[in-house]
Amino acid sequence: MSGVRLLLAVLVSALPLVAGACAPPVGAVRVDPRTVQRELTGNVLTSGELSRSSRNVLFLHGLLHKYEDNPEAALGQLHDDILAGHSDSDLMAAASELSFLYAEQSGNRAYYFAAAVYAWIFLFPDEDGKPPEPFDPRLRMAADLYNRGITLGLSSPDGEMDLRSGTFDLPWGKLDVAFDDKQLIIWSGHRLTDFIPVAELRVEGLEARFRRPGLGAALAAGLAPVTEDQTVRDFVAPRIKVPVTALLRFDHVRRQLADGTMQSTLDLYTDPNQATVTIAGQRVPLELEPTAALAWGLQEAPPWQREFQGFFGSVFQVGKAPQLISASPHKYGRIPVVFVHGTASSVGRWAEMMNVLWDDPVIRERYEFWFFSYDTGNPIPFSSMLLRDALTSAVKGLDPDGKDPGLKQMVVIGHSQGGLLTKMTAVTTDSKLYDAAMKKPLAELKVSNETRSLILHSMFVEPLPFVKQVIFICTPHRGSYQAKQFVGNLVRRLVSTPARLVKATAEVMQNRDALTWSPSGNRLPTAVDNMSPQNPFVRTLSTIPVDPGIASYSIIAVKGDGPIETGDDGMVQYQSAHIEGVKSELVVRWEHSVQGQPEAIQEVRRILLQDAGAK
Repeated sequence: MSGVRLLLAVLVSALPLVAGACAPPVGAVRVDPRTVQRELTGNVLTSGELSRSSRNVLFLHGLLHKYEDNPEAALGQLHDDILAGHSDSDLMAAASELSFLYAEQSGNRAYYFAAAVYAWIFLFPDEDGKPPEPFDPRLRMAADLYNRGITLGLSSPDGEMDLRSGTFDLPWGKLDVAFDDKQLIIWSGHRLTDFIPVAELRVEGLEARFRRPGLGAALAAGLAPVTEDQTVRDFVAPRIKVPVTALLRFDHVRRQLADGTMQSTLDLYTDPNQATVTIAGQRVPLELEPTAALAWGLQEAPPWQREFQGFFGSVFQVGKAPQLISASPHKYGRIPVVFVHGTASSVGRWAEMMNVLWDDPVIRERYEFWFFSYDTGNPIPFSSMLLRDALTSAVKGLDPDGKDPGLKQMVVIGHSQGGLLTKMTAVTTDSKLYDAAMKKPLAELKVSNETRSLILHSMFVEPLPFVKQVIFICTPHRGSYQAKQFVGNLVRRLVSTPARLVKATAEVMQNRDALTWSPSGNRLPTAVDNMSPQNPFVRTLSTIPVDPGIASYSIIAVKGDGPIETGDDGMVQYQSAHIEGVKSELVVRWEHSVQGQPEAIQEVRRILLQDAGAK
C-alpha cells in the first residue's frame, strides 16, 4: 500500500511539468490594440526602446544578446557588415537607431553622429540602392534620428546647438564639419545667436503648434543687431526668436565610410519661405517649427510683465525702448500689419493670432507684423498721437523716397482701447475733438507754444495717407460701461501722468474757465475717463466716420447665447462696438479677449487674403 501511495505522489507532482510541456511554444494573446500599435510603431525616440524592425535586425545578425552585453562591439560588427557590402536598408536603419540609443545610454556623442550618417544613407542611398517606400515607418524615424543626431552631436555644454566648423569623433574615425560663418548674418545686419533645439521645447499658452516636418535640426535662434544704427533703423524686437533649420550635408557618404575621416558641410536655412532643398537629386522638405520659436521668444522676454506697469506708470519714457517693434525687418513691397493692444495689455496678447497668420504662406510672403506698445493709462488722444507719430516716422525712415508700394497699404488692427487708437489713424477730426473739450479757441489758451503744439498734434487729426485698412476688435466706440464702475474710479487715482504731459497738464489746468468738463483734481482725463460713455472725447469720436478711402472691418464679441443687440463681452456692449459703414461685421460668441479665438483669427486671415487676391 505504501508503494501505491508513493507512486500517486510522484504522478501528482509531475502533473505541472506535463502540463507545461504540452503548452504551445508560440501563440498570440488578444490585448488592447493600442499596446500592439505601440510595439509595432514605437522607437527609441518615442518610447526610449528599440523599434521592432531594429530588434529583428539584431536577431537575424545574431547580435541580440551581444548588443545587450557589449553595445560597442555589436555596433562595430554591424559597421563591418555594412563595409562588407551587407548594407541593405534594414541594416542601415537599425544601425542608426542602435547608435542613437547607445549615445543616449553612454553619453558618447560620436554615436549621435553615427546615427545621423546611417540615417542619411538609409534616406539617400547610392544609385544602386533602393530608397525607402513612402509608407515605410522607418522613413520618418530615420529623418528624426538624423535631425536629433546632428542636434545632439553639435550641442554645446549649455544645451545650445554649436554651429561652427570643426573636427568631431566618429566611432570609426573623424568627421570634418565645414561651416561658413557668413550664414549667421541675416536681414542685412543682424547676427543669429543662441540656437535652441525646438525639439526640446514644450509650448505652453498657444493652442496651435505648427510644425513643418522634414529634414534638418529645427532651431529657435536669437537675433542681435550688428550695429546700434541697425536697431534704430529697422526696430526689430530686441529679444525676438526666429525659426531656422540646420542641415549637415554628406556627399558620397558610402564611399567615405571606409575612410578614417568623413567630410560634411553644415548649412543654415533662415528663409521661412524656402520649404525644400535638393539632396541626391530629389526635393526634400526642411524641418521648421515657428510656433516653438515664437513661444520661446515670449518666454525669454515676457511682455505681459509690463501690462499693469504700462497701465499705472510710464514704461516707455523718452529715450527708452521704442514703442513700435517688428517681428522682422521690412522687406520692400511687404505690407505692414500693425497690432495695437488694449488696456492693461501687451503685444504678447497677439501671440495666438500671429502664430496662425504666420503659418499661412501667402500672408507670410505678402505681409509683415508690427506691434505698438504704449502706456494704456495715458489719455487716448496722447496715445493715438504716439501711434501716428511712430508709424509716420517708421515709413519715412524705411522709405524716404516714397517708392515702396507695401508701405502705402498699411493695415492697422486694434483691440479694445487699441481700436480707438486705430480709428485715430483713419479719421478727419477737424476741430471736433478740441471743441468737445474746450470752450475757447486754441489760439486764446494761456499755454506755452510747446503745449499748444501738443494739443494741436493730438486733437486735430488727419488720416494717415499710408493706412488703407483698419480692423476693430471689441472696440468701445461709444465707451465701455465698465469704465463707470468703482474699479474704474479707483484706478483713475492710481494712474500716473507721463513726464511729457506734466507741464502741459499744469498749463491746461490754468485755463479752467475754458474747459467743457469738470476736472478731477489737477490732472487730464486718463484712458479710463476717455472710455466712459459720458466722456466728451469718446462721444465725439463715435460721431466721426472712418475716411471713405480706408476700408474698415469689425469683430465684436458677445457672451452667451442671448440676443446680440443687447449683449456684451463683459467689458464692451455690442451697441458700443457696432458702427455703421464697415465692410463686414463678425460677431463671435466669446468674452472681451477674443483676439486669440479661432473665429476672430480666421476673420483677420480672410480680410488679409482677400486683399492679397487669395482665398
